[in-house]
Amino acid sequence: MSPAGPAASGESATAQWYRHFGTVDAPASSPCYAEWAVGIAGDAELIRRIDLWPHNKRQPLLILAAARFLGAQISPFRDFRRFLDDHWAKVSEIVLSRATQTNEAGRCATLLPSLAQIAAAEGRPLALIEVGASAGLALYPDCYGYEFVAALPDAGNADKGRGGGAGGGWDARGGAAADAPGARTTRLDPHGAPPGTFPVLRCVTSGPVPLPAELPRVVWRAGIDLNPLDVRNPDDVAWLEALVWPEQEFRRERLRQAIAIARERPPLLVTGDLNEQLIALADQAPADAALVVFHSAVMAYLDAGGRSRFRRTMADLAAERGCHWLSNEGHTVLAQADGSTVVPEMDDARLRGRFLLLHDGEPAAITGPHGQSLEWL
Repeated sequence: MSPAGPAASGESATAQWYRHFGTVDAPASSPCYAEWAVGIAGDAELIRRIDLWPHNKRQPLLILAAARFLGAQISPFRDFRRFLDDHWAKVSEIVLSRATQTNEAGRCATLLPSLAQIAAAEGRPLALIEVGASAGLALYPDCYGYEFVAALPDAGNADKGRGGGAGGGWDARGGAAADAPGARTTRLDPHGAPPGTFPVLRCVTSGPVPLPAELPRVVWRAGIDLNPLDVRNPDDVAWLEALVWPEQEFRRERLRQAIAIARERPPLLVTGDLNEQLIALADQAPADAALVVFHSAVMAYLDAGGRSRFRRTMADLAAERGCHWLSNEGHTVLAQADGSTVVPEMDDARLRGRFLLLHDGEPAAITGPHGQSLEWL
């Protein structure tokens, strides 16, 4: 699967990657990133510099976040190009030392119905492990509030018809822009938490989404990451904020609220490769809880062999421990150096930049990559 699709004739793979991001993934969510990415795609000198980095460091979001981390403001591409020239050495240093560890709490909205189904079916509270956990903010689905807005049947799903590969447009409160008169909203809040002390995750739904009546109980939470971020470290927090796309102040605000929750009771985060650490970490989970391993936008960082090994590990955990597996992944979060496809279960033309949610290997839903929409299959 090419990371680009239609592109200017004769463009390199890297240029196609940036053009795809700028014309398909970014426009509905960040006009600034869309303009910058298309500008980079057409700039042979910038592409030459980017191609000097290792393949897994060439992704659009990484260089854009590095520039934002250094102070790049929303601006026309010509001004951004000048900023890159003035700060290239530092941009390169950040790109080579960091990763796109976007810790989007909003994804909990698209995982919540499946988590609640598991808790109800098992009749037990949950023990959660997130692989590729970053700072672990997605490990707190029981601590956030939710607004699920059901799209009207004749309106189609929240993403279709918007040209927005990133899951449709957004409104000022942070949901996909699909409200209409008569739309039904379901609100869920964490038990006993005062209003204003938790982020409210807004998600537009379509199809028969099995919304729970209450939030599932989580009794244990842990994560694995090659380089976990510490919510008590100001530099790590600044990097997390830099990973929020321009024009999305609501995401920055809910990130800060989620960080405040994690600071009160930091999760157990293990440093290392997910394929090396998962079994040992799963052994630490309480036996009287339903174990769920989940991930979002992580498998693209593994080659085909690494993903096959992970699937075998999950099969072993399911057989030995009754573990559940939620996979929330897109085709082209990171273009594959080995040419393999991350989501072979569904054509990218159907996803259009969105993610596919699998529950124990079976497709369950199509999701907005930042949790803004949920189309139940």
